[in-house]
Amino acid sequence: MSTQQNINPGIWGKLGFWAEENRFGVIAVALLIVGCVGGVCMQMGAVREIWSMILVIVPTMLTLSLLLAVAPMRWILNALALSVVVDLLVILLVHI
Repeated sequence: MSTQQNINPGIWGKLGFWAEENRFGVIAVALLIVGCVGGVCMQMGAVREIWSMILVIVPTMLTLSLLLAVAPMRWILNALALSVVVDLLVILLVHI
């Protein structure tokens, strides 16, 4: 009997393994994406309301803090995805 299980990591898991191997490039791209999308979100009107400003700042600072702390790439990718999704949602909600 074999106790080992073949675990399929899926696309997100494979991306995490790839990102771990290419850490410095992914960090540079993540800084660019988070900075630009967050700045555009603030320029489009997120700074007018306190709730939208908080919604943009918290995930952005979480991502930047994880990058600075050299956290595992899985955490960084999850925070990056959360930050981009929240920024795009706030752009849609505030700009309407």
